Amino acid sequence: MRAAVLYEVGRDLEVDEVELSGPGPGQVRVALAASGVCHSDLSLMDGTLPSSLPSVLGHEGAGVVTEVGPQVEQVAPGDHVVISWIGPCRRCHFCLSGQPVLCEHGMDHVFSGPYGTWRGRPVSAGLGTATFAEETVVPEACAVRIDPEFPLGLACLVGCGVVTGVGAVLNAARVRPGSSVAVVGCGGVGLAALQGARLSGASPIIAVDRVPAKLEMARRHGATDTVLAEDDPVAAVMELTGRGVDYAFEVVGSSRTIAQAYAMARRGGTVTVVGAGRFDDPVSLGALGLMLDAKVVQGCVYGSTDPQRDFPRMLELARAGLLDLEALVTRRIRLEEVNSAFRAMQAGEVARSVIELG
Repeated sequence: MRAAVLYEVGRDLEVDEVELSGPGPGQVRVALAASGVCHSDLSLMDGTLPSSLPSVLGHEGAGVVTEVGPQVEQVAPGDHVVISWIGPCRRCHFCLSGQPVLCEHGMDHVFSGPYGTWRGRPVSAGLGTATFAEETVVPEACAVRIDPEFPLGLACLVGCGVVTGVGAVLNAARVRPGSSVAVVGCGGVGLAALQGARLSGASPIIAVDRVPAKLEMARRHGATDTVLAEDDPVAAVMELTGRGVDYAFEVVGSSRTIAQAYAMARRGGTVTVVGAGRFDDPVSLGALGLMLDAKVVQGCVYGSTDPQRDFPRMLELARAGLLDLEALVTRRIRLEEVNSAFRAMQAGEVARSVIELG
């Protein structure tokens, strides 16, 4: 099968033939119909996020199950599924405590060794999913069955970007109607967070980004106000709100923008860090201010998502017209165009591309 392989940090992906291993115990093989192109994959390419190499990237996929290994009980050949890069075990402390996104074994498959071969060399599955490919093999827990009537070319976005952005608002921060919200970073996940804020009944909803084109997109996704980050974004948010926002979401992954989001929140407000940053990029906050301002600062991985609960939930919101997945797709491409899609994302020309694989 064809797949996009990362063989060296800082280099383009190589679209080439990969020999895929068959499904083992508890695994399923999926013929992928589509995959979203996410900024986190770009972070793997440039070394911001670590990865074993060579590796097939991609973690927003949807397709049809073609084969199952022994001990698989929840899906069968012919089922339509969305791929999750976390596979909750449903037995550990965090799963039993209602936080499957923090499962102690949810990412075991990421580090379980090669899932195929490329040019005679073992190749790993990036983030354990490898959706920049015509097929993939994942644990059963990572294949969430969905309504076969829902278009797979849109359903794939739910696998990461949508649940990460919308979930940060609905699951992690639990924004209340009438609250004020600022979203710093209006890429694909940031646009999903804006839609989540609109779903929550927040107002005003302030979008902050350094690219004017992204702010134009933000208005189409629910922003009532926009702030160009090249100016003084904190001062602009304060001018719009008077005291700062009730909820600030950082969707970039930078100590600079995290500090900005913190400063945008009012006293007693909540700051939710959604962006995936570098391990060596510490955030500095004043100790006295942490006490006096009584702000809540929290991280949020994968939108505090339970894939089995939230993937179908997102699709139902989309079916009801409350969540616009189509608006998140600014470019549809073939697998051979994946590198140009990343360059377009870096330039701010698109928020999210979808690779058509089926």
